[in-house]
Amino acid sequence: MATEIERKFLISNEGWRALAEGVLYRQGYLSTDKERTVRVRTVGSKGFLTIKGITVGMSRTEFEYEIPVDEANAMLDALCQQPIIEKRRYKIPLDGLVWEVDEFSGVNAGLIVAEVELDSEDQQFTKPDWIGTEVSGDFRYYNANLIAAPFSTW
Repeated sequence: MATEIERKFLISNEGWRALAEGVLYRQGYLSTDKERTVRVRTVGSKGFLTIKGITVGMSRTEFEYEIPVDEANAMLDALCQQPIIEKRRYKIPLDGLVWEVDEFSGVNAGLIVAEVELDSEDQQFTKPDWIGTEVSGDFRYYNANLIAAPFSTW
């Protein structure tokens, strides 16, 4: 069993753009229950199925499995709640951590969020100068919630 501990932030400036190349992600949800989410995702030419438990603090249980990309695409098109989340992810290594900047498109265009995974909830780290307001506890920014309440409707 894996535990995901992450913090999420808005972006304050464009300083991150030159630090990485973006990769297209498409993702959808088979379940968005409060107690668990079941996500299907394509990352470039790979497919993944991910199950996440309820968030407690900044932590939650997470299981992720690679699946054939054609099956992932079929699930995204036929089984997942709509709209599908589309974004470009930029992975930026800094000071021993990897910042993931997600630039959303489609009904979530205009939203740019950075996440960092940590080893513990109290882990100290230095925020890059392009990191703005923390939104870790704001459920509107959870990808699963961007289906029912897209950024364009806020």
